[in-house]
Amino acid sequence: MRTEIPLELIQRLPKTDLHCHLDGSLRLETVIDLARKQAVKLPTFDRGELFHLLFAGDHVASLDDYLRAFDISLCVMLTEDALERTAYELAEDAWRENVRYIEVRYSPLLHIREGLRPAQVVEAVLRGLRHAKREFGIRYGLILCAIRSLGAESSLRIAELCVAFKNRGVVGFDLAGSEVNFPAKVHRQAFQLVIDNNINCTAHAGESFGPDSVHQAIHKCGAHRIGHGTRLVESGDLLNYVNDHRIALEVCPSSNVQTRAATSWETHPVDFYVDYGLRVTINTDNRLMSDTTVTKELHLCHQHYDWSLQTIKEIIIAGFKSAFMPYREKADLLAEVSRELATFADPAGEVTGRVGLVESDQPTSAPPSPPKSKLQVS
Repeated sequence: MRTEIPLELIQRLPKTDLHCHLDGSLRLETVIDLARKQAVKLPTFDRGELFHLLFAGDHVASLDDYLRAFDISLCVMLTEDALERTAYELAEDAWRENVRYIEVRYSPLLHIREGLRPAQVVEAVLRGLRHAKREFGIRYGLILCAIRSLGAESSLRIAELCVAFKNRGVVGFDLAGSEVNFPAKVHRQAFQLVIDNNINCTAHAGESFGPDSVHQAIHKCGAHRIGHGTRLVESGDLLNYVNDHRIALEVCPSSNVQTRAATSWETHPVDFYVDYGLRVTINTDNRLMSDTTVTKELHLCHQHYDWSLQTIKEIIIAGFKSAFMPYREKADLLAEVSRELATFADPAGEVTGRVGLVESDQPTSAPPSPPKSKLQVS
């Protein structure tokens, strides 16, 4: 019989969120407040009706449907003050559920139509994240997104921004947007620029297109992590390559079900990925549009797949291992988090074992019991 893990327990665990879009993670109240202050006309100012328009409910039938809600959030994110505020609030919301490290991603080119320069957009978001770090202690990294449909030249512009802001808060480059008819290989020059400058990169792949999208992201573009990877399961050979090379998957289960990348929780491959040993991280994608948190995502996985507390701990550790941060800093953080995780007992009273940064990168079993002394009575 399954032992229920309370949502409150998962909330208390230290966590990461490696795949979180700023423009999809605003507070609903902030969207309304910013619209009023900026004299932006929303479809409605009624809180319930606006949430219905933004939330990826039953009316969403595809990734493209899901992305339409961003037209609303982006229209209030065109000033430096708004960008700084939304970045700060996102970090605060993550901190409140004990996310210790968050990687915030967005495309600066989607925030410049009112006159901001891309560099101003980056600086405003970094100010908000720095403010949150000073106030709460949450660590962060910024990932700049190129958009597949905007073409190779715009991707190169984002790559140049990554180079300019390297060591100033930007930790990675991403390729986002609809995969259908927009292959990753078109953007190889941008990926090459960031790799030549020793910058990490990831790519949305295998979400709305098949495993060939993942293949291109890894082998044509050199991606170090894969965003979503839902359809990787369709190619056993590529799946084994991803597993052998410990390429992390940034899985966002609720979002994947809402965009129909997976038809249901039961058909989502994440449980198979975990069982097979892939490096799986669990993330939010868009906290507002998917109405979620990392805590909620892990709890839903526990409910749907009967994940034990030990499994959840190992996935949390995978998140810290996969972070785009310097190794020494990561090792120190992992040691700290591993000690903290060890203080949480399994509700079933089972031994959960040690978790941490081990050379094999495989889940660590519980330490063996010491041998009995020859002086002990058997």
